Amino acid sequence: MSQNKTILSGIQPTGKLHFGRYFGAVENWIRLQQDYNCYFMVANYHAMSMPFTAKKMAEQSWDVCFNLLACGIKPENLFVQSLIPEHTELAWILNCFTSYGQLSRMTQFKDKSAQNAEGGEGFISAGLFTYPALQAADILIYKADLVPVGKDQEQHLELTRNIAQRFNNFAEKEFFPIPEALYTKVPKVMSTADPDRKMSASLGDKHNIDVFADEKRIRKQVGSAVTDSGADAGAMSAGVTNLFSLLDASGMHEAHASLMQDYEQGTLKYADLKHEVANGLVAISGDIRERLTELKSDRKAVKNQVKQSSYEIRKRAQETIKEVKDVTGLMNVRF
Repeated sequence: MSQNKTILSGIQPTGKLHFGRYFGAVENWIRLQQDYNCYFMVANYHAMSMPFTAKKMAEQSWDVCFNLLACGIKPENLFVQSLIPEHTELAWILNCFTSYGQLSRMTQFKDKSAQNAEGGEGFISAGLFTYPALQAADILIYKADLVPVGKDQEQHLELTRNIAQRFNNFAEKEFFPIPEALYTKVPKVMSTADPDRKMSASLGDKHNIDVFADEKRIRKQVGSAVTDSGADAGAMSAGVTNLFSLLDASGMHEAHASLMQDYEQGTLKYADLKHEVANGLVAISGDIRERLTELKSDRKAVKNQVKQSSYEIRKRAQETIKEVKDVTGLMNVRF
């Protein structure tokens, strides 16, 4: 593991782990563990910025921990955000280095505010407005060098970079590394029910394929996937493109090459394509579900393991907070 490059990434405990999330983030995290010093976070403070209940927050936070471990995230790299209160402490300090204008231009705030309004909630949390400062704190508290991001997160990372630079100017030294985006090849997984929309739990069950679903459920969903929409004359349709993307992402490279050749020759049978996609997803799901069953056989031990890893990771966050307080003239608690 490289001690020179540190990576921070997180996932909110909202919705289930579907293959869009798995291929788009989690599988990438598993690979990154081999070469980097990694911190992977269950971002439950962030989940509070949208409507939630205490029961679901607790249940889903632990579910995500178990799911990530089952997928292959190393326990020592995993922590729960709320177990490290220094994140919120640094977030307040960084709020004071963040301009109102920058926060007001965040497109996700506009999108999620509209989502709340459409859902009839009416209430828009101030946390939804200021959470990019917390996101910056998540990254900077570990002095992360790299952040795996998709295109929809570029604006937030750029804000983090601006905040870090403003703090560095205040400190009159390179206190925080300026984090860079880490772009890796990850598929853009679309809904098999509507291939013009990203796979998402918020769209409903038919728009996502649960990594932990049983084989019958996965095969049924893939089997009902939209292929030709009738609006793609002369080009591969969005539905077929998505199926090929899923096939490749699931590691079925030989099947992908063979079926692509069939497509190019005009002999592709969609039933064959769907069958191979289902085979690939079922194989991945089966291995992960088996590991999840093992983990759930001793839930208390796994929870204690996550609490212990969070405790160890917290030590790094505490070091940064102490340094930040020294720089900003804030009093430190001495024990």
